[in-house]
Amino acid sequence: MELLLICLSLWIFQSNSARADSIIHIGAIFEENAVRDDEIFQLAISDLSLNDDILQSEKITHSVKLIAPNNPFQAVQEACELMNQGILALVTSTGCAAASALQSLTDAMHIPHLFIQRSSDGSPRAACQFSPSPDGESYTLAARPPVRINEVLLTLVAELHWQKFIIFYESDYDIRGLQSFMDSGSRLGLDVSLQRVDRNVSRVFNDLFNMMRTEELNRYRDTLRRAVLLMSPRGAQVFIHQAVETNLASKDSHWVYANEEVSDADIMELVHSSLGRMTIIRQIFPLWRDTNVRCMRNNHRISSLLCDPQEGYLQSLEVSNLYLYDSVLMLANAFYRKLEDRKWHSMASLNCMRKSTKPWNGGWSMLDTIQKGRISGLTGLMDFRAEGSNSHVQFEILGTSYSETFGKDVKRLATWDSTRGLNGSLKENRIESGMQGVTLKIATLLEEPFVMAAENILGQPKRYKGFSIDVLDALAKILGFKYDIYQVGDGKYGTALPNGSWNGLIGELIGKRADLAISAITITPERESVVDFSKRYLDYSVGILMRKSEDKINMFSLLAPFDLAVWACIAAAIPVVGHPTPSVSTSLQSAIWIVYGAFVQQGERSDAILGSVALRIVMGSWWLFTLIVCSSYTANLAAYLTVSRMDNAVRSFADLSKQSDLMYGTVRDSAVYEFFRAKGTNPLEQDNMFAELWKIVSKNNGHDNSVSGPMEGIKKAKRDSYAFLWDMAVVEYAALTDDDCTLTIAGNSLSTRGYGIALQHGSPYRDLFSQKYAQGDLDILKQKWWPKKGRCDLQSHADAQLEGRALHLHSFAGVFCILAAGLLLALLVAALETWWNSNHCRREQPKEDKEVNLEQVHHRLNSLLDDDLAHKQLPGQSMEISALDIGSMQPSQSLEALSVRDYPPHRGGPLSVTSFLQESRGPGRTLGAVGGRTLPLPLSSATMPSIRCKHRTPMPMSYQPVPGGPIPEASEPSHGTSI
Repeated sequence: MELLLICLSLWIFQSNSARADSIIHIGAIFEENAVRDDEIFQLAISDLSLNDDILQSEKITHSVKLIAPNNPFQAVQEACELMNQGILALVTSTGCAAASALQSLTDAMHIPHLFIQRSSDGSPRAACQFSPSPDGESYTLAARPPVRINEVLLTLVAELHWQKFIIFYESDYDIRGLQSFMDSGSRLGLDVSLQRVDRNVSRVFNDLFNMMRTEELNRYRDTLRRAVLLMSPRGAQVFIHQAVETNLASKDSHWVYANEEVSDADIMELVHSSLGRMTIIRQIFPLWRDTNVRCMRNNHRISSLLCDPQEGYLQSLEVSNLYLYDSVLMLANAFYRKLEDRKWHSMASLNCMRKSTKPWNGGWSMLDTIQKGRISGLTGLMDFRAEGSNSHVQFEILGTSYSETFGKDVKRLATWDSTRGLNGSLKENRIESGMQGVTLKIATLLEEPFVMAAENILGQPKRYKGFSIDVLDALAKILGFKYDIYQVGDGKYGTALPNGSWNGLIGELIGKRADLAISAITITPERESVVDFSKRYLDYSVGILMRKSEDKINMFSLLAPFDLAVWACIAAAIPVVGHPTPSVSTSLQSAIWIVYGAFVQQGERSDAILGSVALRIVMGSWWLFTLIVCSSYTANLAAYLTVSRMDNAVRSFADLSKQSDLMYGTVRDSAVYEFFRAKGTNPLEQDNMFAELWKIVSKNNGHDNSVSGPMEGIKKAKRDSYAFLWDMAVVEYAALTDDDCTLTIAGNSLSTRGYGIALQHGSPYRDLFSQKYAQGDLDILKQKWWPKKGRCDLQSHADAQLEGRALHLHSFAGVFCILAAGLLLALLVAALETWWNSNHCRREQPKEDKEVNLEQVHHRLNSLLDDDLAHKQLPGQSMEISALDIGSMQPSQSLEALSVRDYPPHRGGPLSVTSFLQESRGPGRTLGAVGGRTLPLPLSSATMPSIRCKHRTPMPMSYQPVPGGPIPEASEPSHGTSI
């Protein structure tokens, strides 16, 4: 509280310093004993200054004057001083006497005057009597509605069928306020007595006992059975206590206490003090009790001190304080429209003491702008379209319940407002145990699985089934009542319309066309203000209905970690790196094969080609490149598979608000729609999740993404990529009973509301229905309509989303396709090679080639054996060379390399050459071991041009000696050598 006062003092100082530069200046007059009026006024100005968009950055300055309670002369004097400073409007909170004097002054000066009537010491208000304006145009506007308590009392007396009763009023109460009530009661034939109660209540009752005889006291006691108390809360408590102590109150008495301002604590004191039945009438503010929108009015943020009951400051305020705050908002709304229309009138300094002073020329225009405005503030709607006064007011009628705690418990029986009158029932119906012989008229609405149409027989009443119908049948069996049921015409549960009426099931109850309504009706504060509800029989929460996420079949999903351009660059890098590496002993194909083997980490031995430093640098760089690429691929593949598993994993409203692929909505003008509106437009919500949800749900006034009915939403969720936000019980049933089991649900399981049976206000059946609920029976019915495992298993899909999924075959299908393509290509190439080789060998002449080849070999070998060969001798073992080895010799190799001096003299048998194609045993092409050495064969491929043809017939050929000397023929077969 000290911090609040410091902030207000700072604001007053800043306002006074900025007054000279401001074009908006208002004056205020409050009574000295109204400690909260000045604080609330300053707080309202401060809140407006924090909203630059309201007054287009213009600041409101103000001047406040305090006067003695109900002092008309001082009020006029202070008002003249404010007008001399220059003001656009005057706001006052005073009694009727001061207000009447200020009305005359403001009418003469043409200054708009917003007046809030204060009640003294908590006593009920009486209407102020204003004199008519000279020119017929009153500049005084009553921000607090006129006294309507008389109309409420007349309605209540007629509902209770009272013909004779007494009214007790305090000495501070202006009895002229009862004039209209007495006149109306006289016309209705009511016997009404009036008795004034002094502050010393005990003396009043002592005087009664001293003045009256026993017979008169008995008659007076009978009169006290029906009484109306027009007192302050404290005075009423003392009066009731004295009546009970003096035995003037009885158990069958019924007293009505009427006061606009009475707190919950005072009500409980009155109820516990009374002996019989007690009814309380007080004013209420429905919008103020709405916890979702109570701090936001027309894009104007209200201080949390005034809108949050937890602050504690709100409970200390009077009704006049709330109307004072809304009066400042009303003026700000008018100033905004004047600035927007560019019809601003500058303030004029008026001297009301001079007779020649002319009224303010902008007064009528400002008054007209104020009268045409409308705001929604702390007290609800406010406007001045009804003869210069705010007509929007609502009362609630509270009474003791009829259960075992009769006389101790309090509940709302009905409400009364200026538009619809009484809403509820005040009849004294006591139902203790049963309802035998009672037939109820019940309104319903089709909503699976709560209420559904059953198979009907022609000519018989329409039959229904469902969870709510089972609950109703169980209650009917226990209590013994019968019912007639019908469907509501507009198919709505019930929302408040702009004119104050209600549609749907709630409208049927308010219009008394039905005794109760049953379906999937949620219990909300707005509905509780106009109808009664039984105890909840099922918890309520909002769920998300959508199609199950389908696995996207991508055969080449394992290629997804890299972009197509990356794969193309990698494919191009392999031949580029392999191209400069061919050496003398390695072909281009072999080099590319080695590079590819290193890339796929299959390790081809490459020591033979890395003889130079340059080649080692190339391969080292390639290995590093390969390491980085493979590591990046592995990491990206793991991330890709993780993200793909999380696709469409919407498990809460937070997940839904963060994605944009899935559209979502709810039923327009439903309780869920209003829930998201209240949450999404509440500036006190720290998380912008509901703001994002409301933006999508309400797009194009709900016509883009929201639907007209629940069934339409369920069908849309099953057909399209769409999430339907609706009652969890309804969407869960839809998913459990889906024919294709393609639907799943998500959402918050925490429940703050519930489903209940709606009844008329003050219905005697409410407590009885609530008491007869059997929790065990309800659990059985829940299992019947929401089985844990129905036609579709919802839990398995939820577990799969939370725990992840195994990789399916289609994820690896691309790899198997690549392998199959490689195998098919290999088979095709092998077939082509076989076909090519066979055709090529048929076109050649194998015999002539063999003869030519053998002849060439014969002459080449003879030319190698020079004169030195005559002194050497080949070893006795056989020397054999295959045709394949001969054909694979390099052309540059000459037979001269076969130096005969490397071999010992040949003393064996004849040297023979055999043309025989055998399997290759290694890369070396050598003759047989000669003296422990290897003899390279210096033959070119030109020597055997047709070696690809596989001739396996050996053709021996004798060796002819060269002129250099004879070589002795081998005498033993073991010394023969064949080539």
